[in-house]
Amino acid sequence: MSVIEVQNLCRYFGETKAVDNISFNVEKGEVLGFLGPNGAGKSTTMKVITGFISPTSGTVRILGHDIEQDSIEAKKKVGYLAENAPLYGEMKVGEFLAFVADVRGYEGAHKFQAVERVYDLTGIGSVAKQTIDTLSKGFKRRVGLSQALIHDPDILILDEPTDGLDPNQKYEVRTLINKMARDKCIILSTHILEEVDEVCNRVAIIANGKLVADETPAKLKARSRAAGALSVSFEGNAPENVLTELAKISGVARVEEISKKKSNAVYLLYAQNNAVILPAVTEELTKRQWPYASVGLEQGYLDEVFRTLTNTGRN
Repeated sequence: MSVIEVQNLCRYFGETKAVDNISFNVEKGEVLGFLGPNGAGKSTTMKVITGFISPTSGTVRILGHDIEQDSIEAKKKVGYLAENAPLYGEMKVGEFLAFVADVRGYEGAHKFQAVERVYDLTGIGSVAKQTIDTLSKGFKRRVGLSQALIHDPDILILDEPTDGLDPNQKYEVRTLINKMARDKCIILSTHILEEVDEVCNRVAIIANGKLVADETPAKLKARSRAAGALSVSFEGNAPENVLTELAKISGVARVEEISKKKSNAVYLLYAQNNAVILPAVTEELTKRQWPYASVGLEQGYLDEVFRTLTNTGRN
């Protein structure tokens, strides 16, 4: 039995099919990055999984509990951070989290311990006595994450969890997700592809309501046109005529300039007939005394694969 089982899920809004017959399972220890362009059906799928809206057809099971037929037991297992998580702005942070703990069935010392635990996890203890409306967007997001964690759920459904956070706060939340992933099942929706690399061990991509990919990040990157090419980067301005000269190296079929910023010039070298070109390239760079920063095989670009998979049928 999988932790989350989604089978043949469809969801209509009037005549519009927002989710189109998708199926996938998620296991304990997995962090599934759920990606797609705006309007692809990501948030709708997550709302169905959490029981906020009903499916038009298909089934969702949470640890064996059908989200429709056994919704109370299923929802006990889930912590949900919505994209625009509703908060009671007139309440103080501590009051709000105590209220959420009440709703989750905590009483007395257990309620106090639950609130203190999420203070430590999300770092919001310093604003416990502040009214939610007075908080920054980043702190409001962290309060939303705290309410999702208050009952220490087996499953976390996080819709844009780092939206509005500064770089330090993003790092802290990603570190927390990595820590919790050891014994939880997590679905994470995000538009930040670097976040996928940092916290996800699996990626599902949805476009026009359909599931178009479900693989590890490494396998998705391997679909990239650049996967396997040799990357050469320079700090500062690249040497004059570098593109032409790199193309002359034995075994190089073609060279592609992918960045020409003053601080970082990057070139991809594609080999002829899968030839090994690294030794010849490094020898040429050394001989010419070009100030290169790095040379290495390119794994591929997740953003390129994402665009390829989700731009079908678009202008």
